[in-house]
Amino acid sequence: MSESRAAIRYAKATLDQAIDNKALEAMEADMRSIVDTISESKELSDALSSPIVNSADKKNILLAVFKDTNAITKGLIGVLVDNKRISLLNEVALKYLIINEDLKGQGVAFVTTAVPLTADLEKKILDKVIELTGKKVVLKSTIDEKILGGFVLRLGDLQYDASIASKLGNLKREFTNSL
Repeated sequence: MSESRAAIRYAKATLDQAIDNKALEAMEADMRSIVDTISESKELSDALSSPIVNSADKKNILLAVFKDTNAITKGLIGVLVDNKRISLLNEVALKYLIINEDLKGQGVAFVTTAVPLTADLEKKILDKVIELTGKKVVLKSTIDEKILGGFVLRLGDLQYDASIASKLGNLKREFTNSL
């Protein structure tokens, strides 16, 4: 089973549990916190994906970092650790947000840039997404200097990569293949 399909299943199960317990708002806040924290902390991201750090330590780290979260979130962390899928936590949180926004009739577009977006550029991106999809979306931006320039836009399962790093990688492959 692919990582993405597994993340979707965990996200759907978590959303169902949040609906049953009438905890949608709290869970949305928790999932946003998880995405933001893991995206901003290379150490945490590395610890979650490291085979050297044992599962109990990963669980303790996450429960300490996310100590003020809903019981459903803590349960999700426990299930992911028990099933040796804790490295999927960030992806599960992202999928949860996407599914939840779709449920509310509003999508989430994730844009990654090398520098912070200006308000004008953010508005242009939102307008273009609405034009292309017909959906009103919330823009969630992150900064990743590794893309060098340009942007990566992800909306649901669609991804548009207009980053300089991607273009350089494509150019390198073309050049290598032509030799």
